[in-house]
Amino acid sequence: MRIRRLHQWNVTPRQAAEIQAGLRERWEGRDRLPRIRTVAGADAAFVVSGSQALRGGEEANRAVAGVIVYSYPEMEEIERAWAVVALRFPYVPGLLSFRECPALLEAFRKLRHAPDVVFCDAHGYAHPRRLGLASHLGLLLGRATIGCAKSRLIGVEREPAPKAGNWTLLIDRDETIGAVLRTRDAVKPIYVSQGHRVSLATAIALTLSVCDGKRIPRPTRDADQFVRQRKRMLLASRRDL
Repeated sequence: MRIRRLHQWNVTPRQAAEIQAGLRERWEGRDRLPRIRTVAGADAAFVVSGSQALRGGEEANRAVAGVIVYSYPEMEEIERAWAVVALRFPYVPGLLSFRECPALLEAFRKLRHAPDVVFCDAHGYAHPRRLGLASHLGLLLGRATIGCAKSRLIGVEREPAPKAGNWTLLIDRDETIGAVLRTRDAVKPIYVSQGHRVSLATAIALTLSVCDGKRIPRPTRDADQFVRQRKRMLLASRRDL
C-alpha cells in the first residue's frame, strides 16, 4: 500500500505540534469516498521498559501496530498485518500520532488490499489542534478515516438517549468537533469524529454500520484484540531469552 511522505518523524514535540498545524491545512472534512468495498480497523499498543518518556532505554521500547481489512458491508475478514517499530517519540498528550503512526504505517505497507475506509481507535477532528491520530493517518494514507475513541479528549457533551443509534454533538469553543454515539442500548457511548475525507454525518452512519451489538465497533475492537495478542507474544519471547 502506498504511503505519502509528508514530513520527518525525528522531531521534537514543539516541531510535531507545528507539523500538525501545517497538516491541518490539508485536511478534508467533506465526503470524498469511493464506492466502499473494503474497510479496516487499526490500533497500536506499546511494549515499554521504564518510563513512557523513553528514559528506560529506546531500544527496549516498541510500538506494536495491527490492521485488519474486511469486505464491506459483509464484514468478512480479508487480511491482517502487523508491525513492530522502535519508539522514538515521548508520550506527550495531543501528539500521540507521532508515537503510533510509524508502526501503523509499517503495518499498512504490508497490506495487499488497500481499504477504502479506515476506523481508528483514536480521535480525529476532536483534538486541540483539530488533527488527531485518525486525521493524521488519513492524510498519510490518502484514505478516508474515522476516529472512534473510547473516551473524550476535549469538548463538552450532552448524554445521548439510552437506545443504540442515538447521538449528540461534541462541542469545543462553540464548534462541533464530533459526536457522542450510543452504539449499544444503555451502555456508555463512544466518541466519533471525522478523520479525513468524510463528513461527520457519514462518519456516524458508517460507524453504526460496522457495529455488531457490542459497545466498540467491530473493526477497532478486533484490531485491539489482534494487537494485544502480538504484544503478549513479544513479551513471552523476551522472557524466553
